[in-house]
Amino acid sequence: MRFLLDAEQRAFAASLDAMLTAAGTPAVVRAWSAGDHRGGRALWSRVADAGVFALAVPEEDGGLGLRPVELVVAFVELGRHAVPGPLVETVTAAALLTAPGEGRELLPALAAGTTMTTLAPPPTTFHPTPHTAPPPTGDTDAPAPLALDGDAADLLLHVDARGDLRRAAGHGRVRGSLDPARRLTPLLPGGALLAQGPLPEGALALARLTTAAQALGVGLALLERTVAHVRQRTQFGVPVGSFQAVKHRLADARIALDLAHPLLLGAALTGDPFDVAAAKAGACEAAYTTARAALQLHGAIGYTAEYDLSLWLTKAVALRTAWGTPGECRAAVLRER
Repeated sequence: MRFLLDAEQRAFAASLDAMLTAAGTPAVVRAWSAGDHRGGRALWSRVADAGVFALAVPEEDGGLGLRPVELVVAFVELGRHAVPGPLVETVTAAALLTAPGEGRELLPALAAGTTMTTLAPPPTTFHPTPHTAPPPTGDTDAPAPLALDGDAADLLLHVDARGDLRRAAGHGRVRGSLDPARRLTPLLPGGALLAQGPLPEGALALARLTTAAQALGVGLALLERTVAHVRQRTQFGVPVGSFQAVKHRLADARIALDLAHPLLLGAALTGDPFDVAAAKAGACEAAYTTARAALQLHGAIGYTAEYDLSLWLTKAVALRTAWGTPGECRAAVLRER
């Protein structure tokens, strides 16, 4: 089966690409990593004005209705430009807030981008990131739920052990992760109940789908930058890209990304959690494969944090295990078989 975007979807991707290219996202990402959210918040508003968050909000709540394919198109571009912030968490929160409860009144502001939202799910079910150990919380041995960019978000949400959606009372000290732009914050319990479980089953699938799309975009950016690098760098008087071994590494990365793309679009069409799990594993592994090739082919400069390539390298590794490790996603697919 061939999955082709229509003219409107291609134009949407092109408009996002043009907007984010003009925004100079590497500088925004570096400021965000240092705790300066002004540029990131301005970019967030522009992304919202483009209708990205409205794609996850029902029409009756000020959105455009859930449109998974368009969300995939948008998140591929967000990944290609390494846009910081709790992007996946915001659209996942939108899916959770559609459940009956007081939280539904928050959806219009989420769709408009005036409320940046983050979400810390139960650690036994969801996996925002594995790259830092959660701190203890008072007298209990249970870890505090970790949320992405809680210091920047206006609305802090978490899903408790019963499956209820709650508003957190606040957040603790920012904790670092492998990707400096993915700033983790433990959430404080005691917030108001917004929606009672069981929560919408599609929430995890939407989180994995948009994470996979973001990872695919990261992989495409890494491949594009690496191809440009090996065309310019020379050894023995010829471009490095002319060497057969280099061509093989780049071809493997290209094939992995190309195979992941239809998996992702197919999962967006079906919405089946098992299709989404397969797409998540495929896209994140493809991005990780591309990151390894990019690091090797850039040589020593690829290891430096000052070089912009690092903004995508670290994100490819972090997204690989966000919202479900490759092993967990493959196990979900095998259970269906």
